[in-house]
Parts: sequence; structure tokens; C-alpha cells
Amino acid sequence: MVQLSNIATITLNPAIDKSVAIPNFTAGEVNRVNWEQSDPGGKGVNVASFLADLGFNTSVTGFLGMENTSIFEKLFHQKNMADSFVRIPGKTRVNVKIIDELQKTITDINYPGPAPTEQDLTDLKKKIHNLVFDHDWFVLSGSLPNGVPTEFYSAVLKYLKAAGKYVVLDTSGDALRDALGEAPYAIKPNIAELEELLGRSLTSEQEVIEAARSLVNQGIEYVIVSMGKQGALFVSGTESVIAVPPPIDVKSTVGAGDAMVAGFIAAKIKGFSLEDCARLSTATAMGALTQLGPKLAETQVLESYMQQISVRKIVG
Repeated sequence: MVQLSNIATITLNPAIDKSVAIPNFTAGEVNRVNWEQSDPGGKGVNVASFLADLGFNTSVTGFLGMENTSIFEKLFHQKNMADSFVRIPGKTRVNVKIIDELQKTITDINYPGPAPTEQDLTDLKKKIHNLVFDHDWFVLSGSLPNGVPTEFYSAVLKYLKAAGKYVVLDTSGDALRDALGEAPYAIKPNIAELEELLGRSLTSEQEVIEAARSLVNQGIEYVIVSMGKQGALFVSGTESVIAVPPPIDVKSTVGAGDAMVAGFIAAKIKGFSLEDCARLSTATAMGALTQLGPKLAETQVLESYMQQISVRKIVG
């Protein structure tokens, strides 16, 4: 059983998530905003924030633009998240989510982040080195900003695994492909990211299962594939389950995948079975989907969600 421990997340390309509600949003036309809100985010920041909500000690590192750090620092203070971010010149990027509650669509507009220098990368490696002494779990999460080599995650993974750490990787594209050789403890691609990784379409549940199992056979202990309304697939070396949530009213997709990662880590630290890992991970994702911005529903609501989730064992 994995024992209770501190968790560090590494976010190289964080963002301020700006959600704007526009009923009947139409491209090429004048659109009027009903309401808006801005939340400090980025995948690793979200994971740490959700884990803090679940009662865990979290530390955060990566790069933050010096010109707009206050919104992040307020979050870190509110949730008692230890701040080990490297400050770099410029502004942390802003990502825009256009929420159309009438048409039930969400449109993402993602900006590039500021590019760190070689010295910034060296400073970040020092931060990670310092976190190794009192953190057992590390989450490498999100895209790499301009100027960071594709193999950065791979190198950090190798270092952390040599130090005996549990490393969860949640990225995509070349960064994911390059890091798989270091066999992270767990990865969480969605269907599109898994298809991109394999270079082919996955048109059936069985194909998704076989693809996940092929990654486990490469040394990854857990592969989690998020499949939207179809639920999520959880595969280990000995068993596979699919967790399917009940229908819910989705208010925002901000951080839902990150909440699933947080739920998985929380479940593993608590020593849950794979079925219960699937329940908590999926309930945590639901808890984010039903909130505006990267927030979780209350604990009793998450517990209620866990009871409503259908978990099916995959045989064969």
C-alpha cells in the first residue's frame, strides 16, 4: 500500500483560464458576454489545487510570468500550496473558454506562453531537486512552452524515477511520445491524445483497451484513458475497468482531466483497489465538470457521485 505523502506538480506552461459566457455564440459576428471569470490554472496547478481540496499537502513549481503572478499567489495562499515557481520575464498566458449555455458548446482559445531561457531551466531543475527530499509523488503536466526541448519531461522523469518517486505524466504529442521510454508510473491521455500517440484511429472500445494494454506492456503501471461521456478506462498489468458516470449538467470543462488525475493520485495514496480508484477519479472529474472554473464540488457531493458511477470489469 502506498503511504500518505506530499505531492509536487510541475507546470511549465501555466495559464490564467478566462471563462466567458456568450449565449448563441457565432463566429464572425458581434457577440455579447453575459458573465466572465478568471481562474489561475494550467494542468499541474489544477491538479495541485484539487488535491489540496481533497486534503493533501501540495507543492507547485514551473514557470510564472512576473507581470501577472498575483492571481496565482492568491490561490497558493488560500489553499496552502507551497510555491516553488520560477518567475520569468513577461506575462503568464491567458486561455479563453467561450461557454455557450444555450447551444451547450465550449470553445477553447489557447495562447502560447512566454519562453524560458537556459538559466530559467537550470533554476527549475534546482527547484525540482529540492522538492525530491520531501515529496514522494510528482505530476508532470501540460504542454511545453516555446524554447523547452521535447526531451525535458523524459529527463525529469528519469531523474525522479532514479530517486524512487511516483511520477504521473499528463501531456500529449511529442512530449508524451518522448517520455514514454522512461515508463512513468501512470499516464492519462484522452482518446484524441491516444490516437495521436499511436498514429491511428481507435474506433471501438476493444481497440482502446488493447492500445492501453500495449502501453502497460511497455512498463507503465497504470494507463487511464478519458473518454468523455463514455467514461474512463483504467488499465494496470493485472486488471482493467471502465467507469461510466451518470448524465450531468456540464457547466465548464476547465480542469476536468486534471481533477481525474488528482482523484487517481488520492485513491492510490489511500490504497484503493482499481475499481475504487476509477470511482474516485471519475467522481472528482464530475465534481469539476459541474463547477465554473477549476473547482471541486463539496466532499459529500463527490461521495454521492461515487455511488452513482457504474464500474465494469473488462474480462479477457
